[in-house]
Amino acid sequence: MTIKFYNSLSRQKEEFVPLDADHIKIYACGPTVYNYAHIGNARMAVVFDQWVRLMKSLYPKVTYVSNITDVEDKIMVAAKEAGVPILEITEKYTRIYNEDMASLGVNAPDIQPKATEHIDDMIALTQVLIDKGHAYAAEGHVLFDVPSDPSYGALSGRSRDEQIAGARVEVAPYKRDPADFVLWKPSSDDQVGWDSPWGRGRPGWHIECSAMAEQHLGLPFDIHGGGADLKFPHHENEIAQSCCANDTATDPTSFAKYWLHNGFVTVEGEKMSKSLGNFLLVHDVIEKFPGPVLRIALLMAHYRQPLDWSDQLLHQSGKLYERIQRAYEILENVDSVRNVDFKESVTSALLDDLNTPLAISRLNSLLSSIFSPEVDEALPNLKGMLEKAIEILGIDVVKDNINDSVSDDDVIKIETLLAERIEAKDNKDYKRSDEIRDELIEMGIAIKDTREGTSWEKI
Repeated sequence: MTIKFYNSLSRQKEEFVPLDADHIKIYACGPTVYNYAHIGNARMAVVFDQWVRLMKSLYPKVTYVSNITDVEDKIMVAAKEAGVPILEITEKYTRIYNEDMASLGVNAPDIQPKATEHIDDMIALTQVLIDKGHAYAAEGHVLFDVPSDPSYGALSGRSRDEQIAGARVEVAPYKRDPADFVLWKPSSDDQVGWDSPWGRGRPGWHIECSAMAEQHLGLPFDIHGGGADLKFPHHENEIAQSCCANDTATDPTSFAKYWLHNGFVTVEGEKMSKSLGNFLLVHDVIEKFPGPVLRIALLMAHYRQPLDWSDQLLHQSGKLYERIQRAYEILENVDSVRNVDFKESVTSALLDDLNTPLAISRLNSLLSSIFSPEVDEALPNLKGMLEKAIEILGIDVVKDNINDSVSDDDVIKIETLLAERIEAKDNKDYKRSDEIRDELIEMGIAIKDTREGTSWEKI
């Protein structure tokens, strides 16, 4: 039972070989808590929760660290606009973030460190980089000397010109090189700050994760990741800081061995943007849809590919969730037997680079088998397979929101006809396939064929 995934560092699909099979260590960059999380933030949380669930099903000990960034300029702006202390903003949105993610079936990280709890660690790491010639102080700032790192750019694959163009950092007169980035910056009297050897100030964003990852996991650790937008400059800079501080600048894997990045979320084919009015906050969406439906929607596309958020996606996810609920009702009084055909299981699909579209397709097939009237003797095994699938996919099944206008007997009849229609189509018996479709329409049932499988709803 081996895991394969696409390693962003090597830019190829690899078999996962843990540094220590008795203890897997994972770090993913968490939110900056100054506002509600959007659906893109939720995708990252769900994807890495899915990875961690898979790892914990295979290894005896897994430590998952995902941080909270609670010191950042956007937080100071939000606090000033609200007229409240910064701590009030960060505590409020940390709580809301964790509650919203829990509604999507995201388990709390094993460790959720806050940046403000690790200022001393960041100052110490910054001093090490200065002592080793990889950083320098200038006008109250401390900056990382990018040209001092021979491996800089290993993760993103960006050329020197691309690094400068994409660094998104101010070209200030005190910089030795345009690509150099801030490790520490000064704070005015009305800004949050801490005493340091370079004056009162606060950390740069990148140094935070380097310090927290090393503090809680040690170096090297197995897996680091986050959204694709973090690959450069954030993750690139983390590698530079941590490797240079530990005299391993020529070996990026001396920080984290594997890197995983999830794709972006678009909305009805467009980039999510406040200016377009399609900026979706998880806190708002969960008021309209059950959390498990949103989790299914976030897993519909492969994690490395873009996910287009749409009404159709939510409709498909909702219908699948209703089928799961129906199956649990049918199996309520059936004893469960955990005798899973591993080769065709949901878990085996996840082992191949977290192939959630295949996993969901297999879940649909499993549900069709459960609804078939000819499998009574197999129901204990099918229940065991369903329980395992739902458990590892993190779908919280609640017995509500079911369309009660369709009786259990009708559900079984509908699912039987759908299974027969699929078989007819496979055999190129399109006449029979059309007859079944017409029969379902007469019953008031509309069917929809998608790549994830066939779904139905009451007209």
